[in-house]
Amino acid sequence: MSETAQKIAETFDMLPEEQQKLAYEILKTMVRNWDPDFTKLTPNEAAELEAAENDPETFSMDEVLKELGITL
Repeated sequence: MSETAQKIAETFDMLPEEQQKLAYEILKTMVRNWDPDFTKLTPNEAAELEAAENDPETFSMDEVLKELGITL
């Protein structure tokens, strides 16, 4: 977690529960406005995806379907 994210979490935690709910909804709206289809990756997600793509034990969906004899 970045230093900024940690500061936000600590500040958020000081709020009363009702205000936390409001702050969460505001943050969720900001994220949706920034990425309405939730297609952008966080830095951690990008690193995990790259690691999975480079892992020789990771299979693509096409490989799995072919192995199972399923065609779409």
